[in-house]
Amino acid sequence: MRRKKLVAIALIGLLASTTLVAQSTQKISLKEIEAKVIENNHQLKITQQQFIEARAEYRQTNSVLLPNLSISHTGFKTNNPVYAFGAKLNQGNFTAQDFDVSNLNNPDAIENYTTTFQVEQPLINVDGMYYRQAAKSKMDAIELQNAFKQDALLIEVQKAYMQLQVANEAVKVLEKANTTAQETKKVVTNFYEQQIIQESDLLLVEIRVNEIENQLAQAKSAVKNTSDFIHYLMGTNSDYIIEPADELEANLELAPTNTSADALKNRSDIKAMELSTNAYKKMSNASKMAFVPRLNAFGNYELFDDQIFGTNSNSYFVGAQLKWDLFQGGKNVGKWQKNAAQYQQSKLEYEQYLAKSKVEINQMNRSLIDAQNQMELAK
Repeated sequence: MRRKKLVAIALIGLLASTTLVAQSTQKISLKEIEAKVIENNHQLKITQQQFIEARAEYRQTNSVLLPNLSISHTGFKTNNPVYAFGAKLNQGNFTAQDFDVSNLNNPDAIENYTTTFQVEQPLINVDGMYYRQAAKSKMDAIELQNAFKQDALLIEVQKAYMQLQVANEAVKVLEKANTTAQETKKVVTNFYEQQIIQESDLLLVEIRVNEIENQLAQAKSAVKNTSDFIHYLMGTNSDYIIEPADELEANLELAPTNTSADALKNRSDIKAMELSTNAYKKMSNASKMAFVPRLNAFGNYELFDDQIFGTNSNSYFVGAQLKWDLFQGGKNVGKWQKNAAQYQQSKLEYEQYLAKSKVEINQMNRSLIDAQNQMELAK
C-alpha cells in the first residue's frame, strides 16, 4: 500500500515538473528580440559608454578655445616690512607718516584680505587645435564602430533566431519519428516473440530507435543552447525557453556584394578605421606643433581691504605671454616619434583590415553562388 502511495506521489511530481517545463516556454517574435537586444545588450551598452568617454575627451579640448576663469580670496597678517608696505599701498591706506624710517623698518602688524578675479584666454595654441581635431576623429570613429557593431549584432540575432526555428522544427520532426519508431518497435518485438523474425531484425530496429532518441535529445539541447544564447544577446535571464513566434522562412540575399575599394570604404567599420587613422595623424601633427610658440592673454581684477571680504581698494592687471618651449630634455622629440610610429601602425592596420574585408566578401560571394546553384539543382 505504501509503495503504491510513493508511486502515485512520484507520478504527481513528474506531471508537475512537466507542467513547469511547459510554462517556461515563451513565444517571441524576431522584432521583439531585436528591440530588446538594442535596449539591453551588454556589448552595446559598453560601446555606448566608450562613445560617451570619447565625447567627454573631445569636450575637454574646448579649453583650447575657451577661457579659464577663477575667483580666490586670500587673507594674511604680517609685520614683514616689504609685505606690510605693499599691503598698505594696495589697501589705499598709505600716509606720509608711513614713510618714517622707523615705521618702514619696524611696521606694526597689518591684516590684508584680497579677492581676485582671474581670466586666462588662449589665443594661438596650434598643437592644442590638432589634439582637438584628433579627439573629434576618435569620437566619430567610435560612433561609426558602434553603428557597425549594432548591425553585426542584429545579423547575429537573425542567424540565431533562424537556428532556433530550425532546431524547433527538428524537434517536431524527430518527435513524430520517435513515436513512429516506438510503434514500429512494438510491432517488431511482437513479431520476434511470435518467432516471425530473427533477433538481428529486432536489434536493427532497436538501434534505429536509439539513434532517433539520441537525435531528439541533441535537438532539444540545441533548442535550449540557442535559446540561452539569444537570452545572452538580449541581456535577460534564461529562466524560460524562447519559442519562435515567426514562421521559418529562407531569406537568403543571393546578390553578390561589390568588393571595389570605393564600395568598401563606404562601410561604417571601414570609415571608422579611416577616422581612427586620421586621429593618429592629427596626434602626430600635434606633437610636431609642440615646437611652435603659444600665445595666451591673461588678466586679473583684485579687491583689497583690512577686513574680510572687504572692497576698500581695487586694481587690475592685464597682459599677454608668448611662450616657446625650446627644449624639454627630449620629451617633445620622443613624443613626436611615438605618435609618428602609431600613425604608421594605424595606416598598416587600416590597409590590412581593408584587404581582409575584401577576402571575406569574396568568400561570402562564392558561398552565395554555391547556394544559388544548389537551389537551382534542387528545382
